[in-house]
Amino acid sequence: MASVIVVGARGRMGTLLCRAFDEADDFELVGGYDAQDVGELDQEAPTADLLVDFSSPKALPHVLAYVDRTGSALLSGTTGLDQDQLASIRERGERSRVIWSGNYSLGVAVLRHATRMAVEALPGWDVEIVECHHGGKADAPSGTAKMLLAEVDPEGTADVAYGREGIVGPRPKGQVGMHSLRGGTVAGTHEVHFFGDDEEVCLTHRATSRQIFVNGAVAAARKLLGSKPGSYDFDDLMFS
Repeated sequence: MASVIVVGARGRMGTLLCRAFDEADDFELVGGYDAQDVGELDQEAPTADLLVDFSSPKALPHVLAYVDRTGSALLSGTTGLDQDQLASIRERGERSRVIWSGNYSLGVAVLRHATRMAVEALPGWDVEIVECHHGGKADAPSGTAKMLLAEVDPEGTADVAYGREGIVGPRPKGQVGMHSLRGGTVAGTHEVHFFGDDEEVCLTHRATSRQIFVNGAVAAARKLLGSKPGSYDFDDLMFS
C-alpha cells in the first residue's frame, strides 16, 4: 500500500482527492496540508511514497523542498505556474518520479491529440481557443488552454491575442486567439476552433464534474509509482 500526502487538501480538487485516496484499497492517506501549514513540508511532514499537489504556485518551494528531502514521487496539478517553476518540477525527475499536468482528464488528453492532428491537416487555418470555468477559478487562461496552445503553436512563436477589444483591424495571419470565460459552477469546457474558407471545425471537451480529474489523477498516481525516476507527461504515462 502506497502512502500519500495531499497539498491543497481543503480546496475543491484537494477535498475530492483526499476522499479518493482514502477510499482506495492500494493507497493510504497519511496527511493533508494547505496554505496555513504548508511550511511543515520543509522539515516536519512525514515521508510518504507520493506527494500530490493541487494547491497554488506559492506553495511550490515547500513542495519541492519536501521532494528533495524525502525523494517522494510528485504528482502536480497546480495551475498558474510559470515556465521557470515548471522547469524546476521537471528537474526533480533526475532523482524522483514526477509528473505535472494542467488537466488529468483522459478526454482532454484525446482532445490534445485531436488538436495536434487538426493543426497538421489544416495548415493555414485560423485558430481560436475558448475556455470556460466556474467563477472561483483564480488563473486565466486555464492550464489546459495553455496546453492546447502548445499543440497549436509548439515553437511558441505565434502572436497570441488574449481577447480583443476596440477597433483591432483585420485578423493577422497566423494569430491565435485565446479567450477565457468565468461564471457559475462550470467544471471546465475547452474548445479549439479552426476556421477555413466557408467552413469551421470545432473540437470540444466538456467536463460535467471534477470527478473526471480525480479519476485521472489517481490512475496516473498508480502508473507513476510503478515507473522509473523521471519527468513524465500525462499522455505518455497513460498511453505508452
